Amino acid sequence: MDTDFDFVAKADPYRRELLAHCYRMLGSVYDAEDLVQETYVRAWKSYDRFEGRSSMRTWLHKIATNACLNALESRSRRPLPIGLGVPSSDPGDDLIEQREVLWLEPMPDSMLGGDPAAVVADRESLRLAVVAAMQYLPPRQRAVLILRDAMQWPAAEVASMLDMTVASVNSALQRARAQLASVSPSSSAMSEPSSSDQRELLDRFVAAFEAKDVNAMVKIFTTDAVWEMPPFTGWYQGPLDITRLIDTRCPAEGPGDMRLVPTRANGQPAFGLYMRDGDVYKPFNLPVLTLTRSGVSHVSSFFDLRLFETFGLPASIPVGS
Repeated sequence: MDTDFDFVAKADPYRRELLAHCYRMLGSVYDAEDLVQETYVRAWKSYDRFEGRSSMRTWLHKIATNACLNALESRSRRPLPIGLGVPSSDPGDDLIEQREVLWLEPMPDSMLGGDPAAVVADRESLRLAVVAAMQYLPPRQRAVLILRDAMQWPAAEVASMLDMTVASVNSALQRARAQLASVSPSSSAMSEPSSSDQRELLDRFVAAFEAKDVNAMVKIFTTDAVWEMPPFTGWYQGPLDITRLIDTRCPAEGPGDMRLVPTRANGQPAFGLYMRDGDVYKPFNLPVLTLTRSGVSHVSSFFDLRLFETFGLPASIPVGS
């Protein structure tokens, strides 16, 4: 029993960073939770053989990384609609839904803990666009990139964890960085507005959607803004196409039919979007926003309603509350 307490005391502090690590590897918050649980079970079963040649943190990350690599052998990468390699869609076309596709999922900031500094430190490598771009990498290159760049571990330590040479780690890192740069937006393109401008932009976003004010929506988006909504395969570019889609496809008929509850995902602003159904608002989708100084540049609206519980959002909201 003393051994069990000793293991928990030493291993538990790393649970949140292991979750973030597995999420970067897998692109799914639910798969990441499963793999972290598997990591702790494996570590607990072999704890009596842990000789302390590495730190507890390194040992746990080695188990988690190899568990993720094993899982990825039988799984395809998790895309977003814009990553499917097809042109942007016409808002007048039929919506095509593909729930059999394993789509990328957002991760609540709350899962990183209550320390805002931890969220800020991890934010760049947890952004939806960056995690989506990581999915293009071969799994071992992905692991090297995350361990070296996101977690800042020395090449020698990564080589030991992955049973690679230092030279092969450095080579894999170089290839991974080049591939990531070709599919991921640069940090300069993702420069955010100031805190006060961000609050004003989000207030305008909420007001426009809750009023279903299409003219106000047009002014919120950048000229090259993208809207996507997995599990629907289409993606839409430009304020006019985006607002035409919302105007004609969104079931809200007018002001008061939508309710937005703020949250955070992947270090980005997000909302639980509820649709009115009689005397209550019910979960509809979860949009995650990318903000720039010019406006909202990207919205990924997730229709997986499990996310509302995962994000700690209410199952329903009474009208008038």
